[in-house]
Amino acid sequence: MLRQEVEGLWPELEWIQNDELRDQVTKTWVRSFELSPLEPTDLTKIPFTLLVPDCPATFMEHKRCVVHIARRAAESMREFLGRALAIDMDTVIAGAILADVGKLLEYEKVGGEVRQSERGKALRHPFTGVAIAMECGVPDSVCHIIAAHAAEGDLVKRSTEAYIVHHADFMSYLPFKNLAG
Repeated sequence: MLRQEVEGLWPELEWIQNDELRDQVTKTWVRSFELSPLEPTDLTKIPFTLLVPDCPATFMEHKRCVVHIARRAAESMREFLGRALAIDMDTVIAGAILADVGKLLEYEKVGGEVRQSERGKALRHPFTGVAIAMECGVPDSVCHIIAAHAAEGDLVKRSTEAYIVHHADFMSYLPFKNLAG
């Protein structure tokens, strides 16, 4: 049941050509829901960030936008730079789908309202996301994207795929941050 709900949230899972990787990505989302107070339907209602007061975009609007931006950017880079720069499309797509999987552990529901949990204050989503993904057998190249997609990644050497997802994520985040303040 939960697996089917995850697949319903993420039609982009079908873009991952490698069956094993697609299954690992799906299992990671299922596991994250098992550890979270959130339900799959919550992701179509809650704001994608708690850093922007009254954020008007939902979690899934932001996340699906990031995946689409990352895929299109990777396709363009392959088209124009593919001779000189190798890009693994499955890694880009899987990393984009999983980048915020740990956020499910940053939220809690209190009286119908969603707010940051104590765990969310102590451990940001790149850390919890990598932990869940590793538990589900996700390859290190994809875990690297989860770890490096946010500001924490500024301290590591990002792979090409991680740069793509990082910039796709910030393209869909920074305009909202600018609106807020």
